[in-house]
Amino acid sequence: MQYDTIRYEIADDVALITLARPDVMNALSAPMRAELTHAIQAGGKDARVVVLTGEGRAFCSGQDLGDRESAANIDLERVLRDEYMPMLAALVDCPRPTIAAVNGAAAGAGANLALAADVVIAAESAFFMQAFTRIGLMPDAGGTWMLPRQMGIAKAMGAALFADRISAAQAERWGMIWEAVPDAEFEAIWRARAAHLAQGPSEAYARIKRAIRGAFEKDLDGQLLLEAQLQGECGMTRDFKEGVVAFHEKRPAKFEGR
Repeated sequence: MQYDTIRYEIADDVALITLARPDVMNALSAPMRAELTHAIQAGGKDARVVVLTGEGRAFCSGQDLGDRESAANIDLERVLRDEYMPMLAALVDCPRPTIAAVNGAAAGAGANLALAADVVIAAESAFFMQAFTRIGLMPDAGGTWMLPRQMGIAKAMGAALFADRISAAQAERWGMIWEAVPDAEFEAIWRARAAHLAQGPSEAYARIKRAIRGAFEKDLDGQLLLEAQLQGECGMTRDFKEGVVAFHEKRPAKFEGR
């Protein structure tokens, strides 16, 4: 696929996907949603970690509403079902770890796109906003599923109803994201985090994702059985064997991702 609204680069086993419509704060158009879906799926095959970030002063401002006439006539149910669901599924189901490097504003569906990643690292100047009620809508793009799990029902309800800005530091305190970092160190930190994951035990990472993302749908016994199954699979990997040898030899493990 030719990418016109994003950039897709691979270096050192890291697939970097940059939302590249800075003139509209990287608003999600139909072509961008299709390109993101394709690029995330490609990154899951071509690299060992996938990073999403934005060009310019925003990460993503959410749905591209276009002009007033087109916005009033948009079929939101169809768009969410046919375009957002595949994009979000590609991110959540990606077999590789995913990082949202939130460089600036993340609003509406843009906030929830970021929060769907496995790890969110935000610049301190960035913010998150469930902006939907400001235009008479409710949170979508997975927001009503993710927010209660990440920050609890009370905070999720307030974020959805009031549509207040949530600073990166506040998001970290509330458990929405992994970390908020100084702007001057932002790129160096997310690149270091991505490099760490790209050199790690990829098969174990895939199973961590499966176990943690499915935890809310199981009781304790079910989760313990799933852990046993997935740990058994990890125990059959080359990386586990290398990890044991490296432990006994008192050296860092050199994982191959298999």
